[in-house]
Amino acid sequence: MVESVSHDIKLWSPVLDSETRPDGSILIWREDEIRPYPGKINERLVYWAQTDPNRPWMAQRDDTGGWRKVSYAEALDKVRHLAQALLDLGLSTERPLVILGENSIEHALIALAAQHVGIPSAAIAPAYATVSTDYQKLSDINKQITPGVVFVDDGNVYQTAVDAAFGPHMPVIALRNAALKRPGDVLRFDELLQTEPTDRVDEAFDAVGPDTVAKFLFTSGTTGSPKAVIQTQRMLCSNMEMVTDCYAFMREEPPVLVDWAPWNHIASGNKVFNLVIYNGGTYYIDYGKPTPALIGETIRNLREISPTWYFNVPSGYEMLVDAMGTDAELRDNFFRNLKMMMYAGAGLAQHTWEALEALSIQSRGYCIPLGTGLGSTETSPFSLYCTDPQDRPGNVGIPSVGLTVKLVPYDDKYEIRLKGPNITPGYWRSPDLTAKAFDEEGFYKLGDAVTFAVAGDPSKGFYFAGRTAENFKLQTGTWVAVGPLRAQLVDQFGGLIRDAVIAGENRAQLGALVVPYMPALRSLISNEEQGLTDEEVIAHPAVRAALANKLALHQKKSSGSASRIMRLIVMKEPPRFDKGEVTDKGSLNQRAVLNHRGSLVDELYGDGEEIILASSELAA
Repeated sequence: MVESVSHDIKLWSPVLDSETRPDGSILIWREDEIRPYPGKINERLVYWAQTDPNRPWMAQRDDTGGWRKVSYAEALDKVRHLAQALLDLGLSTERPLVILGENSIEHALIALAAQHVGIPSAAIAPAYATVSTDYQKLSDINKQITPGVVFVDDGNVYQTAVDAAFGPHMPVIALRNAALKRPGDVLRFDELLQTEPTDRVDEAFDAVGPDTVAKFLFTSGTTGSPKAVIQTQRMLCSNMEMVTDCYAFMREEPPVLVDWAPWNHIASGNKVFNLVIYNGGTYYIDYGKPTPALIGETIRNLREISPTWYFNVPSGYEMLVDAMGTDAELRDNFFRNLKMMMYAGAGLAQHTWEALEALSIQSRGYCIPLGTGLGSTETSPFSLYCTDPQDRPGNVGIPSVGLTVKLVPYDDKYEIRLKGPNITPGYWRSPDLTAKAFDEEGFYKLGDAVTFAVAGDPSKGFYFAGRTAENFKLQTGTWVAVGPLRAQLVDQFGGLIRDAVIAGENRAQLGALVVPYMPALRSLISNEEQGLTDEEVIAHPAVRAALANKLALHQKKSSGSASRIMRLIVMKEPPRFDKGEVTDKGSLNQRAVLNHRGSLVDELYGDGEEIILASSELAA
């Protein structure tokens, strides 16, 4: 374990209690009670607008490359104008606002305007409109929530999808390119900003309470239609108090964030977005992404803005580690004010973990805390979190304040269930789905398995042991814990692959479909060969040999058939969002990939040239 950890960063000091029942299930909770929290999240927007009106709330790059900023006072003023316009359109819980577009100040303003007056909004993944060609999931969303208007950030980009999925008569609010030829109304965002607020805005705001539906967030819909998860004001506000209890330094120092993750996803759409408002911080919108083509924008932003708390997915951290290794200015600005780093979405590789520790020590002289947690769209999402120093990634921590955890024995693990004020009341207009999601005591069934980090001691946290729906049995009847094995495999391949899908259900041995990290694979071939296509690089003898060597090393470290990958195929076609194989945050869905790529799985268990087996020399 790293000894050089800062002790000046204020975090929680929780004390747990627990009860083991006769049936083997375990209840775990915090002894301290959750602090009082507001009845609606916009109370905090009003508070900061009155307390520190000129403090920057949100910033994004403008056309000149500079930062366009909006203060808390400006934000509240714009929210009230937009709220009046939305009331005038007759929107309600039965006719909510749909938002189709990338993260932007205007996206944030119209979402806050809707919830200011009790109108739910639903931010939808833009890829449902720009990648999909049949717009089926958008059509299903339309049927589920029956929206009254659709906001788009670009009329030209989204018109076809909106008309196909929501109908040509659906009113549209366009931020740009509003001159659309269609039967339905097309309203200009800047004109709505001119709407003068009346007493109706204040009356509607006063009527919003803890049980008011603030928004709908959609699950990925990997096996069918996306599900509309209800997010109430109680969920949002209690979850922010849980977050601030954990990240206690934010009570004294308003957070500064540089964040790229999409607001249609729970991680940034709820947690990151709201923790800024709750604690009076500043949100810098990052238009980069953890891809080779877009990571440069993230690097540009982090050279200018030093965050106090930072979130990314493991592949994003790996790219930043590569960049910081040769860019001291980036490294030092990134760590200058940083209090904590968080990763989620996939397992973090050990070499990335150790590199982040080393870089923070180079810059600050000690380790910046790096942790992860466990939650879901249905839990707002913050539920468990790990703040104790660790010597390896994977510990998802302990329950947040106000939450009760129920562990139900599941093979040699525990299925985890949750109850607290941050848990959704259910799925919109789906009583059957809602009933299936909760047990007889009202605990939400998260669908995840965990193991104790230290046997019998919940205070030391838990390790994620896979999605219960993803785990499967080999032909021998041995259970395979898919989640930990995926993380282990990615780590052992040392940056050559970004993720993996584990195959082998009812088969004699395990195989994997791996997602390549092309920059790392290209580094294995000569400079003269850099013009090769990705497919040619994957087939290159040097690349295949390196992957075979890594597979052999993996096998030598494996303890048994349920943790030993015997063969792999590199996926030439990236996971597809429109098929539910990957979220727009980059999280891979094991079951969806296996369902949609059955022929590739069959090929994996054949004898074709695409299969990579372990290097015979190292495997011996």
